[in-house]
Amino acid sequence: MGGFTEEDRKKVLKDILKQIHMGIPIEKIKENFQKFLENVSPSEIVEIEQELISEGISREEIQRLCDLHLAIFKEQLEKQKIEITPTSPIGILIEEHKMLQQITEKLIILNEKIQRAENIDLVIEELSQIKHILNELMDAEKHYLREENVLFPILEKHGITEPPAIMWMEHNQLRENKKQLKTLIDNSTRISFSDFKEQLSKLINSIKSVLDAHIYKENNILFPVAQRVITEREWIDIREGFDEIGYCCFTPLIEKPPIEKIAKEEKSEKPMDTLQFDTGNLTKEEIEAILNTLPIDITFVDKDDTVKFFNKAEKRIFVRTKAILGRKVQLCHPQKSIHIVNRILEAFKKGEKDVAEFWINKDGHLIYIRYFAVRDKNGKYLGTIEVTQDITDLKKIEGEKRLLDWKD
Repeated sequence: MGGFTEEDRKKVLKDILKQIHMGIPIEKIKENFQKFLENVSPSEIVEIEQELISEGISREEIQRLCDLHLAIFKEQLEKQKIEITPTSPIGILIEEHKMLQQITEKLIILNEKIQRAENIDLVIEELSQIKHILNELMDAEKHYLREENVLFPILEKHGITEPPAIMWMEHNQLRENKKQLKTLIDNSTRISFSDFKEQLSKLINSIKSVLDAHIYKENNILFPVAQRVITEREWIDIREGFDEIGYCCFTPLIEKPPIEKIAKEEKSEKPMDTLQFDTGNLTKEEIEAILNTLPIDITFVDKDDTVKFFNKAEKRIFVRTKAILGRKVQLCHPQKSIHIVNRILEAFKKGEKDVAEFWINKDGHLIYIRYFAVRDKNGKYLGTIEVTQDITDLKKIEGEKRLLDWKD
């Protein structure tokens, strides 16, 4: 571009974003930097935002002003539409985005009807429809889990770390809004109708606003960057991870595209060696079967905080896919929990603690989560193992049971 080097261009684009954070009007910035905005790419935006965060601007601040960033770059981004195969992982996510926006549009229409009503008895049908729509929105959790546990880890391996972290923050914002909306609907008759309408309008408009902006950022920035950096082999792995987690009730019917078996020879059968332990010996097949049979979720993080292994229990509580292998454990948790993760790991490494435990309520079940420092015979820290167990039924146990009560 007319005498400007790539570094010059990046510096000016970074200055543009800094001016947004300083509160300078968007139109003024566009007027001053129009020539630099031409042909700006999603990759440049990602790179610049990551650099700003590394220079001290918080993720929360970047996330708060993302909409203004888009207002600057929107015209150029929309000129750079990429071709997406409908059956590809990105194609599936984009189609789900369309369905989610259709669902929230229904919420907006129902809210408008409720706002015009004078009492709750006149909107029983509308409230019933909102409950049905809420079930669809709750099922969108699989959409978020596929991104967080499959797509984001692959992007991180390519150095794209901050945009996934910001998208995850927005997922959590949407989760909280949906939870609040469900609580409000369930308690609709326990508060005044005027208060109910006010809170309903606030929550529904918030869900739509956050979701629309979130979808735009993913469709026009995150996904094009993913298309550029992710390899063919990785896309196959991503699709397998998507299939493993599952899809939403509103996901359009998707057939798996015909894919040649790339690198299947990597998994070719090897002689089944026996591992000798102090207390016996086991084959790899036996070890894997034992770990997967245990009624607990196990995840092992090595001494460098890298996820190295997880078992595949039949009724796994928290989603895990192979995409997390090699990922830093800090990236596997929401931003608000990272300081707790780091505190546990630091205490384990220093030898100050050996166990950390938590318990939470999840979908009506009591979940017991424990972290154990793993050490060798000499006490050297090797890593941390996370053990998660549903103890709902265990809490009910009383007395003794000495007889087998199997039924034919």
